Amino acid sequence: MDIILLNTAAQPIYEQIRKQIAEQIVNGQLSVGEQLPSIRELAKELKISVITTKRAYKELENEGFIDTVPGKGTFVSILDKEALLKQKQEGIKQQIKQMVEESKKADITLEQLIMLISQYYEED
Repeated sequence: MDIILLNTAAQPIYEQIRKQIAEQIVNGQLSVGEQLPSIRELAKELKISVITTKRAYKELENEGFIDTVPGKGTFVSILDKEALLKQKQEGIKQQIKQMVEESKKADITLEQLIMLISQYYEED
């Protein structure tokens, strides 16, 4: 499991952890049933507070990405792929909404925005 934290990012550390683990689960980098590091192990590895990792795991558990089994550990949940896809699409919609709002503030036209998006889309 690879997690890269940026202290300069606008997102809180727990949210960066939550997002990266969720993405790895959705993308199949973390398999169903795979055990995650304990809260303490992850905190030590990332050199952050146990409280921060605990919050990230709690958010992931509330969203259905992971399950915690007392005395055994934390595991990747069996996920409904359609629900995950819908969740991912909602996240993309929010990002688009933000991008459109920022574009309007910068006087970027819809056509210019579409051109910018298509450039990045074609790179992949």
